[in-house]
Amino acid sequence: MDETVAEFFKRIILKIPMIEMMTILKTWGFLSENQLQTVNLRQRKESLVQDLVLLCEEKRASLNDAALLDIVYTQFHRHQKVWDVFRMSKEPGEDSDLFDMEQFKSSFKKILQRALKNALTVASKHHQIVKMDLRSRYLDSLKAIVFKQYNQTFETHNSTTPLQERSLGLDINIDSRIIHENRIEKERVQRVTEETFGHYPQPRLEFAQYKLETKFKSDLNGGILAEREEPLRCLIKFSSPNLLEALKSLAPAGIADAPLSPLLTCIPNKGMNYFKIRDK
Repeated sequence: MDETVAEFFKRIILKIPMIEMMTILKTWGFLSENQLQTVNLRQRKESLVQDLVLLCEEKRASLNDAALLDIVYTQFHRHQKVWDVFRMSKEPGEDSDLFDMEQFKSSFKKILQRALKNALTVASKHHQIVKMDLRSRYLDSLKAIVFKQYNQTFETHNSTTPLQERSLGLDINIDSRIIHENRIEKERVQRVTEETFGHYPQPRLEFAQYKLETKFKSDLNGGILAEREEPLRCLIKFSSPNLLEALKSLAPAGIADAPLSPLLTCIPNKGMNYFKIRDK
């Protein structure tokens, strides 16, 4: 094992928390059970790294083995990254069935020396791959949005009590003192909210970003803005640990009118949380 591969292993192992070390090494599956039993997790991290690198050298570990360990680590800490979504398409008339995953893995490894996008395109037998305007730290939620699989329980990593259960005035249970008109309005808001967002928990997204480009419009003559040829540009960003659940809670909480703007409610259906808004 050359120095480059050994250094790669050192960097990967150093960033693995000690409490997760054995779990990640077992998931990696490269070192044997006998080798793992010789690992002393009570020693200093630097000494542990040296021992593990030696074990990898004994088994003639390659750069691909190190890359696989890095992938396993990333899977355990996937919330620390923001993931992009790409849409793959085939030529018109080609079979649109999902590709065989085992065949995909085999083909992908053979052509991994090419650019990543080309490797994905060829291995999955698609015509092209295009980056979507959709990003999040939560892979399960991205998958649910892309494949319209909303009726599931999503990850609650670092999350608190769901917004609907917090003391924000969201409980719409009616008592006898509430006047008829108010009850009818609350029922309408609840119905519209459920029609818009459904009964299922919302996929987890942290933000939605809107870029606005518009020409200044005025009935008055003159003025620098009215004469400006370039459009006015501004950026609006909505952020929340769980943005869609937060949006779903606005109307029942009395913070916004129902229904909300389609620009906010269309995020899952359009599969986007980056928007560009221009004058027609």
